[in-house]
Amino acid sequence: MTMVMSCIEVELRKFFRSRVPLFTFLALLLVPFFGGFFMFVLKNPELAQSLGFISAKAQLIGSADWTSYLGLLAQSIAIGGLLVFGFVTSWIFGREFSDRTVNDLLALPTSRNAIVLAKFAVATFWCVFLTLMVLFAGLAAGTLVGLSGWSPQLFTKGIVVYFVCSTLTILLSTPVGFIASVGRGYLSPLGFMIFTLALGQIVAVTGRGHIFPWSIPAIFSGVIADSNILIEVPGVIIVLITSIAGLMGTTLWWTYADHA
Repeated sequence: MTMVMSCIEVELRKFFRSRVPLFTFLALLLVPFFGGFFMFVLKNPELAQSLGFISAKAQLIGSADWTSYLGLLAQSIAIGGLLVFGFVTSWIFGREFSDRTVNDLLALPTSRNAIVLAKFAVATFWCVFLTLMVLFAGLAAGTLVGLSGWSPQLFTKGIVVYFVCSTLTILLSTPVGFIASVGRGYLSPLGFMIFTLALGQIVAVTGRGHIFPWSIPAIFSGVIADSNILIEVPGVIIVLITSIAGLMGTTLWWTYADHA
């Protein structure tokens, strides 16, 4: 445990000395900002008429109430999170190969399992932070706009859906670490993220999204409206199995692969 904590401390230093935290923070900060702006437009029809192209897009997210807004936050984290959370994981693992520091890292008298766990721990920490940031910034934006329809029941349901979507999306980051390790850099995991994001939408439309891991967060959030698709315990188990497979695959690769 002491070795893992030491590795986490080192990974945190490397991570926060980069620009990745700032870029990912600003990227997801756009979610509550634009969400609040669209809700403001919906609440002001006269402004929506003067900005016709904005009003047309705003209508896609429903009415100006807390139910629609919390749904928008959940949908954004389910889709945008796959890219942003995946990017965080791909950088943490891929930078070792792009900066040619992997051999120096593996030469240290440190367990490779500890290195992998530390990297995933830092990635998870930052993804959870971004999740909370989007939620609190979104609640602040919704309050400033003065959204209607607040009730304890609807609010609790919206928060639960948001956190479930966030958790499922974060869990799907572990395969990105595996791809970044096998691909020895950033390009492979970036291509993997784009591919799974696009394929997830296609599979969901065909009605099989409940068995495809990368479709499940989006379906649960309500991005893809299909009354025939319900995400229950089996869907969550599928995501957990995928996450565990990514974690184990990454650990085994760092332990046994030829890094020469």
